[in-house]
Amino acid sequence: MTASLTTQPVVKHRAEQPCVGITEVVTLETFDIVERRLPEVLTWLAAQGLEPAGPPYFRYHVIDMFRRLEVEAGVPVATAVDVAGEVRASVLPAGRYVAYTHTGAPDTHIDVITAILEWAAERELVWDTTPTPEGDAWGCRLASVLSEPGTQPPGAELVTEFAFRLAD
Repeated sequence: MTASLTTQPVVKHRAEQPCVGITEVVTLETFDIVERRLPEVLTWLAAQGLEPAGPPYFRYHVIDMFRRLEVEAGVPVATAVDVAGEVRASVLPAGRYVAYTHTGAPDTHIDVITAILEWAAERELVWDTTPTPEGDAWGCRLASVLSEPGTQPPGAELVTEFAFRLAD
């Protein structure tokens, strides 16, 4: 196993979770575009008088690491909400997920994700993915930000939970 995992990932069931978010198509080099949308989602939520029902996240809808990433900056909510404009309502689907909590700078995430994918491959786990011309469409692939957003200095270690949905 790749040395960047300090503990074993776990397979756990997650319940369906309503959420709101803004989706952008970016590359690895332009990922900051979608990162900058997260405060907008949190501001929109506060303007509606709503509290987050969990940590903010980045949900990878479609991945082609060399060309494009379709990523949602979002926040779980307690119940489905009416939305307008760029903020969209969605659902994080129920199911079995491989989950791993990582503490480290964002520049360590690619190595950690690679290690998670290798760990699952060694166990012959199958991801909830579908190949498309744009890349691999994921049923649900999350990076939830467990550190308090906006409180970390640039380059600081963050606590991030990665949760990738397995095929049924």
